[in-house]
Amino acid sequence: MATPNLNEIHDTLVDLAYKAGDIINNALPEINDPGSKKNSADLVTQYDRAVENMISTSLKEKYPDYAFHGEETYTPESPLTNKPTFIIDPIDGTVNFIHNFPHACVSLGFAIDRIPMVGVVYNPSSNIIYTAIKGQGAYKNKVRLPLKQHQPEPLQGLSNALVSIEWGSDRAGKNWETKVKTFEKLGSSKENGGAMVRSFRSLGSAALNICAVAEGTMDVYWEGGCWEWDVCAGWVILTEAGGIIVDGNPGGWETKLDGRKYLAVWGAPSGQKEIVEEFWSYIQGTLEY
Repeated sequence: MATPNLNEIHDTLVDLAYKAGDIINNALPEINDPGSKKNSADLVTQYDRAVENMISTSLKEKYPDYAFHGEETYTPESPLTNKPTFIIDPIDGTVNFIHNFPHACVSLGFAIDRIPMVGVVYNPSSNIIYTAIKGQGAYKNKVRLPLKQHQPEPLQGLSNALVSIEWGSDRAGKNWETKVKTFEKLGSSKENGGAMVRSFRSLGSAALNICAVAEGTMDVYWEGGCWEWDVCAGWVILTEAGGIIVDGNPGGWETKLDGRKYLAVWGAPSGQKEIVEEFWSYIQGTLEY
């Protein structure tokens, strides 16, 4: 097998992201048509599959030797491997998509040995595209990250941080309790033993949350329960912008792409280690996925 040409793969994924964006944008009127005979969940599944089928067909035709790992075609019998693999989420942020909230995207990643190498995240509602190749920097609409208006400054602790969180779809059980108790601890005042973070945001897309950390509009993103197709593309973009991803549970400075528990921190020149350790100290329990 020939060595993957990362630049060519990047350009291919960019082209496919725009084609996927056309499908997503054209779906929105039908999604929000009250006279539609299908419910919104059926329509989302329909468009998820349509986007993934378009992407997988194109990639398998051009790169028949590489594996494909997509949200809609995943089964427990086909886990992520070390092979060169396209890791795809056709529509990340499906609840936003249903509600026509303009914060959904197509997330296209490529990994070798489970290490993210190429990432493309495109939000067709805003026409914003984030791209990165490992070792070649990260970009937002072809402008290198971090942007001039978001030049990294030392992280000054969680009390100055804008923190991205997600509730997830599972609203019961141990992981739910860990999340809710941790949110409470992070938001509580210092006098009550909390971190008193500056504020929370819950925007409904793991890929776009990670990109927000990459560009510096968010400082921290903590998540448990999402999948490798949610984070692969954003992972490259974040790390190429100087950020880091560690385990969502305390102590894991190196985390797996398919570990399903993540803590992403902005690419500040100093303070990353300190803010990770501070965040870990407020986690109330253990995320188990």
